[in-house]
Amino acid sequence: MLAFTIILLAVASAFFHIRAEYRGPKYQVYLFKPLTMVLILLIAIVSGGTGTFWAYKLAIITGLICSLVGDVFLMLPVNRFLAGLVSFLIAHLFYISAFTSGTGFSLSPWSLAPLVIFGIFIFTILSQHLGRMKVPVLVYMIVIIVMAWQAWERWNQTGQPAALLAFIGAGLFLVSDSALAINRFRGGFSTAQALILGTYFVAQCLIALSVEQGSLFSSR
Repeated sequence: MLAFTIILLAVASAFFHIRAEYRGPKYQVYLFKPLTMVLILLIAIVSGGTGTFWAYKLAIITGLICSLVGDVFLMLPVNRFLAGLVSFLIAHLFYISAFTSGTGFSLSPWSLAPLVIFGIFIFTILSQHLGRMKVPVLVYMIVIIVMAWQAWERWNQTGQPAALLAFIGAGLFLVSDSALAINRFRGGFSTAQALILGTYFVAQCLIALSVEQGSLFSSR
């Protein structure tokens, strides 16, 4: 019940943030974006009962904290894009750690191939516009693709509903960051913030909710 209440609060906060991105006032952008992530972080903290796989939970919580830091960097009035990028890269490394805990790191090429094709497509349309950010963006793309890959493999190996939530969240995270990169480096589009933030908040919420059953693999 507590987690459900927090989810409702997070949905409301996310709505007000996205609305503020389009209509203002600006202070609501600075208020509701971190507030939404704090609420999502609380979802992960209160989720999970007896026997919770603490390595998984701790990695997810740490990843969410790094994401919150990245959000703060990205919304500052001065350009802190690289700092935000590094913060999210570290978050994805923690998510990879979570998704491989109890299952190991998968090296299946078949599930990786579609993600690589998608990554090559996005990087190709961005590459001429990246300038000095080409290498950092490429490294980040590799890490987030690996994150989504391992989320898929965890679901494939365990069949857990929670692992499915994590995989869907990872996929939406990839969509969100791709839209953000296109909007930033190729030129803005009117629906950018709704797409970027909508998929981002849902992605993080699903990853946080995956803590609820993240321990089940260890008891199989």
